Amino acid sequence: MDTHPTPDTPPYEILGGEAAVRRLVDRFYDLMDESPELYVIRKLHPQELSGSRDKLFMFLSGWLGGPPLYVEKHGHPMLRARHLHFPIGSAERDAWMACMKQAMEDCEVEEGMRGWLLNSLSGTADWMRNREG
Repeated sequence: MDTHPTPDTPPYEILGGEAAVRRLVDRFYDLMDESPELYVIRKLHPQELSGSRDKLFMFLSGWLGGPPLYVEKHGHPMLRARHLHFPIGSAERDAWMACMKQAMEDCEVEEGMRGWLLNSLSGTADWMRNREG
């Protein structure tokens, strides 16, 4: 299968569908819990992460071209608005991206797809910043 999304082959399919997206999200949050260097973003989350895991899974499912689970349950994501009460600067953005990059590597996302995803996510992660630094 081609490792770059096309109109006929969304990233959701290339990654492996529901199970692969769930595995990626679970690894992302496991890393956040395990890695002291990711505390900068871990501290922005509730102690118990199951709700955060579910929301990211639902969001990524639709964002990647799979079922629009988040929209069906919560409406439009309005990412920036939903995150405004969290102080997000460059350090938080960079930690989120590092966590996602490591999760993709650990889940053995193919290199070309990993690059495409990181590039796509980086713009959104940067846009989420709401404070200097």
